[in-house]
Amino acid sequence: MKHSALCYVIRRTLIGGRNCNRHGSAVMRPFLAEEMRQRNFAADGRNGGFFYWKRMMSSKAASETEVKSTEKEKKEESSGKKNNAVVSSYWGISRPKITREDGTEWPWNCFMPWETYQSNLSIDLSKHHVPKNFLDKVAYRTVKLLRIPTDLFFKRQYGCRAMMLETVAAVPGMVGGMLLHLRSLRKFQHSGGWIKALLEEAENERMHLMTMVELVKPKWYERLLVLAVQGVFFNAFFVVYILSPKLAHRVVGYLEEEAVHSYTEYLKDIESGAVENVSAPAIAIDYWRLPKDAKLKDVVTVIRADEAHHRDVNHFASDIHFHGKELRDAPAPLGYH
Repeated sequence: MKHSALCYVIRRTLIGGRNCNRHGSAVMRPFLAEEMRQRNFAADGRNGGFFYWKRMMSSKAASETEVKSTEKEKKEESSGKKNNAVVSSYWGISRPKITREDGTEWPWNCFMPWETYQSNLSIDLSKHHVPKNFLDKVAYRTVKLLRIPTDLFFKRQYGCRAMMLETVAAVPGMVGGMLLHLRSLRKFQHSGGWIKALLEEAENERMHLMTMVELVKPKWYERLLVLAVQGVFFNAFFVVYILSPKLAHRVVGYLEEEAVHSYTEYLKDIESGAVENVSAPAIAIDYWRLPKDAKLKDVVTVIRADEAHHRDVNHFASDIHFHGKELRDAPAPLGYH
């Protein structure tokens, strides 16, 4: 009682008895509200205390539920699996709706419809660059030596051979395009379109690999072999291209000649029945605009035509260097798969 009376006297002194604002000053208003809340809580007894405790516990549980729900949504958005929808981007990055010519949804993210084409099957497959000088002979002999271990390892398993071949064939275009890009930056000059042409070649070779992987499931030791071969070949070709671009392009030209030969042998095995002429993978049908009922033979035929085009492009690039000119001095064969 004495404590309550003392509190009352102090409160009245601070507020001022003659204050016309019956709710007290703005300074004391929060203290009064808290005191009244505590007094009402104590006066309510068990019922008031129980309901207050229940309300506080339910609010706490609801708050924890909201936090967990928010965390779950963030995890789903980060994994891109929220209702199988495209993750919304703060940066405004989104893929537009893309369809085929028949109106069906485009299923591929690795290439778009405008990157597809119909391969030129009329190209001369029998072309061969006869070695004329020392560098030509070095390039030719090097490629022939590289073929020996491949023949010993794969023999007539042309599906596995093609898979290994494409992991190597996709390297030169990337290396050449990268070095030309850096040279263009250093010398402040255009590349004549050759950067894009070489990168286009590398992408085309990579699509060959993606197709062959669908047809031939590589074993663990084949994957290990790919790592070793790609690591050695990338660094070796990088050094060769810096030292002599004309030698590098000539080597690629002869490699593509061997690729044409390998795919020709592959077709012979398909036609003879040694290799089953299975249905073409869906990725190959869309990339080369093949008919829906296309077979393995159709896929190998268009890939062989691509390799013949790469053969011509790289021999042409080497000839430009042998004439004492730079690639930018001659028009680049853009769109020339």
